[in-house]
Amino acid sequence: MGSKLAGKVAAVTGAASGIGLASAEAMLAAGARVVMVDRDEGALSGLCSRHGDAVIPLMIDLLDPSDCATLLPRILETAGQLDIFHANAGTYVGGDLVDADVSAIDWMLNLNVNVVMKNVHDVLPHMIARGTGDIIVTSSLAAHFPTPWEPVYASSKWAINCFVQTVRRQVFKHGIRVGSISPGPVVTALLADWPAEKLQEARDSGSLLEAGEVAEVVMFMLTRPRGMTIRDVVMMPTNFDL
Repeated sequence: MGSKLAGKVAAVTGAASGIGLASAEAMLAAGARVVMVDRDEGALSGLCSRHGDAVIPLMIDLLDPSDCATLLPRILETAGQLDIFHANAGTYVGGDLVDADVSAIDWMLNLNVNVVMKNVHDVLPHMIARGTGDIIVTSSLAAHFPTPWEPVYASSKWAINCFVQTVRRQVFKHGIRVGSISPGPVVTALLADWPAEKLQEARDSGSLLEAGEVAEVVMFMLTRPRGMTIRDVVMMPTNFDL
């Protein structure tokens, strides 16, 4: 990828693992400095050792409102500017609604919806003042299909899909592009409760995506000419059957 993002500063939430890590590493490979936002201090420290000064670690608990509000000031304090924001942090609640833990519902909706909205709200004034910027939100295939086995999770992603489309229409006049990626099942920590044999079977059958494949799409979106916005990319394994 060389220097496609040279001189850019990106920030990625949930950057210590999964899609967030793959996205951050793809941007690093393209020449960006990356603020890696996560609450896992140990993982962030290891990533700094691996990638050097191009990584700026930022330990934040996004579910703590006061901590969440420090996101942009701390990015600007350490990096001086923000060109790209990837709102990736999220979690999953599946299964029948009647069996769901209501505290888990609150936790998931706060992270998947409220935190994304607050983070984007906070970074927009900086991008508007500079007249440029890219915002990408990790959504899901579930935002486009009423998945019967995950009503809570799917609802959070339908909300984010609407959020992306409406915010994009408010800010494109400021030179800001807003888009989302909507992958099908990806091999990340969200699949940690899958039995090992089921996970391997799904991989062997071509019904799972790898986080790096999602990161390639993120890079495609970021490197289009400024006059083009990729609003949403739905990506799924070829052998995936809804």
